[in-house]
Amino acid sequence: MFPTTKIQSKMKKVFLAIALTLGVMGANAQNAEQSETEAVTFQADTYPQEMSGDDYNGLTKKLTFDRMIPPYGLEVTYDKTVHVIFPSAVRYVDLGSPNLIAGKADGAENVIRVKATRKHFRNETNMSVITEDGNFYTFNVKYADEPLLLNVEMCDFIHDGESVNRPNNAMEIYLQELAGESPRLVRLIMKSVYGQDKRKVKHIGSKRFGVQYLLKGLYAHGELLYFHTEVKNATHVPFDVDFVTFKIVDKKIVKRTAMQEQVIYPLRAFNYVTRVDGKKNERTVFALPKFTIPDGKKLVVEMYEKQGGRHQSFEVENEDLVRAETVNELKVR
Repeated sequence: MFPTTKIQSKMKKVFLAIALTLGVMGANAQNAEQSETEAVTFQADTYPQEMSGDDYNGLTKKLTFDRMIPPYGLEVTYDKTVHVIFPSAVRYVDLGSPNLIAGKADGAENVIRVKATRKHFRNETNMSVITEDGNFYTFNVKYADEPLLLNVEMCDFIHDGESVNRPNNAMEIYLQELAGESPRLVRLIMKSVYGQDKRKVKHIGSKRFGVQYLLKGLYAHGELLYFHTEVKNATHVPFDVDFVTFKIVDKKIVKRTAMQEQVIYPLRAFNYVTRVDGKKNERTVFALPKFTIPDGKKLVVEMYEKQGGRHQSFEVENEDLVRAETVNELKVR
């Protein structure tokens, strides 16, 4: 009797072990099936190109329409030229097809002229433009025997006052020459300094022949310096500005020694003055790359009169430069 009981007990243990094994295998299979389903769902969301047959390698996210920059429609023809006027100088133009030819208008940095290189081309093409103020414009271009618009003026999104006009049609581009600064922010800073018209610097300037040239303010933001200057013409004779230079020169020039100069070129100018009428004042804000003045040297700012001799100049020391007032970005946005 005892051997039979032992055999039955062993068989129960074997059956129980088999049942547990089958249960674990079933659970693992269910989990694997669920994981596979989840993986397929993740794949369908993240790799729609593989589901549709397009060839993308690696992790790829689908672009949605809110990321699209809506293009403008532009018609061109072979026998007439279409002119597109932008609010600031054009820095870059790309044409999507050899069926188009484009270039800057002679003597105008902000005007692009566009023509078709052959008649009646069928396929629509595109054109992209980047301007100096950091705006990006894109156009879909097609051929028309008689374009509806031969002269197109693009809206200045900074000054039109309509926030709804700003977003998709003019994406902001950061230009390398501005050291990573936003061109729009640089313009707003210059506009703000010009609009406030405060005289922060009171000891730098020159006065000759009834004309006064002043440095009213010196500001710093990011990697740029801003010089706020003013010209006062106390005479009745207009003062025509030929050019303005910023140069770092030696304080003391030894005779028979060549003078070493380092020219600092302005990157931007707000309200650049070319003429100051009699009994009038005019102001300009210059944006320059950040710099300091070495020992034994000084910054000389010179303004030359066109076909005249009433040249003006003033000097800036390094101690003036390092005391430049920091621009509060929040107050100019």
